[in-house]
Amino acid sequence: MTLLLVMIRLVTAPQIQPYALDRFALRQRITMMVNRYEVRAGGKDGPMIAFAEQKRFALKEQVTFFADEARTTPLFGFLARNVIDLNAAYDITDGEGQHLGLFQKDFGSSLWRSTWLLEVPSQGLTGRGEERNQFVAFLRRFTDFGWPVHFDFTAEGGQPLLSIERQWALRDSYDCTLPSASNGARLDWRVAACLAVACDALMGR
Repeated sequence: MTLLLVMIRLVTAPQIQPYALDRFALRQRITMMVNRYEVRAGGKDGPMIAFAEQKRFALKEQVTFFADEARTTPLFGFLARNVIDLNAAYDITDGEGQHLGLFQKDFGSSLWRSTWLLEVPSQGLTGRGEERNQFVAFLRRFTDFGWPVHFDFTAEGGQPLLSIERQWALRDSYDCTLPSASNGARLDWRVAACLAVACDALMGR
């Protein structure tokens, strides 16, 4: 019966093209040894399109996104290049190990507000993301009571790429928006999902 349920999940799971998603929700599940996240298309009540898992206390930060909770089919993920690095860089790959892009902590800027640098060669994009509210960023340095944290990612030319917004909640929940450019292009949602998890799981790094 368990095998049958897994097969049904895999068959019925929605297949979202990399550049077709304009909005998704990310919700964290609190567990003892791992961080788990649901990615839901369209919002918190939408269908789950990926399930992420991050092991705590790993030497190298790694998060893998799967097609379902059974973790039978890896879809994409990210892995730190080094064990300890103040300007930590993370490579994003698809389920076959093909490189999709990378993001990197801007250590100097992150002393004031968390800041990430982004590269997506397949889309010809180079960008930057940071916390929107400097005051909240300052308060978080001392204690985090679930402040409503917002991140904005933009391309070098100023084009908005991704907005990640955490509302007040008992557990972390994010609304993620991927605006389209004038030519209709959007950021690869797999890259956006990696950034959303990083902005939560790696916020204190």
